[in-house]
Amino acid sequence: MLNTIKILEKRKKLKERYLRLVEDAYNFRQTDHELSDISEYHAMQLLHKINKLKFLERDYTSLSS
Repeated sequence: MLNTIKILEKRKKLKERYLRLVEDAYNFRQTDHELSDISEYHAMQLLHKINKLKFLERDYTSLSS
């Protein structure tokens, strides 16, 4: 139960950072393409971490059921 809560909190923080990076990438698109690409790359890495946590959360909930 405690692990599931930690996973949810971590996922929420990562999701907020992901959304901020996607917004930054969109805003930089008009002025600095390189910065936009870097922001998109970091956002994709965070999305990968978010998906890993979703998978772990699913495993914990199936074990506790």
